[in-house]
Order: sequence, then C-alpha cells, then structure tokens
Amino acid sequence: MSKGKSRRMGGLKGMGGGGSNMLQQLQSLQEDVLKAQDELAAMSVTATAGGGAVTAVISGERRVVSVTIQPEVVDPDDVEMLQDLIVAAVNDGMDQIDKAAAERMSAFTGGLNIPGLA
Repeated sequence: MSKGKSRRMGGLKGMGGGGSNMLQQLQSLQEDVLKAQDELAAMSVTATAGGGAVTAVISGERRVVSVTIQPEVVDPDDVEMLQDLIVAAVNDGMDQIDKAAAERMSAFTGGLNIPGLA
C-alpha cells in the first residue's frame, strides 16, 4: 500500500514543484473554507415583522435562538395574525442567514452553486 502512496505523491512532486504548490494552495483553501464556515456558524441575525411586534434571532447554524413578542400584538381573537408575524420574522431571519452564507462562500466557489457550501 505504501508503494501506491509514494506513486501518488511522486506524481505531485514530479510536476516541477507545481504539484507541491498546488497541494499547499488546496490546503490553504480548505482552511479558509473551514474558517468561513465557523464564522458563519458563530453569527446571528435579528429579524422583525409587524413593525417590530415580533422579533426573531436566528443563528448562523439556522436555529431559532429566540422569539420576542410585544404584548400589545397578543390578541386572543386574532391568533392567526400573531402566527403569521412569527413565521414572517423567522423566514426573514433564515433568508438573511442564507444570503450571508452565499456571499461569504462565493469567494471560494467563484459563483458556482456547489451544494453544501452555500
């Protein structure tokens, strides 16, 4: 098995140093992508609906961190409106996270749509 390994590595080294440089560039790119993913996971966005009646905080990992509802918007006779405001705030937050992830990862993908990266 070590013979196969040395052949593969030999192929990279036999590229006049270019293979070694390419490997270093790929490793650096991988580190940059992992760092960007960590930064995205650590971020959070705040989204509101109904003029601030409902506020949702969404993490970069696409998790709802909190939902705040202003007391004046709670109307027992109109629960559907409150539900709609919550959905709107959460969806807006998810859209913000998706946009931030797409912008951050586009630096690595060159605008290509690569599943799992954006």
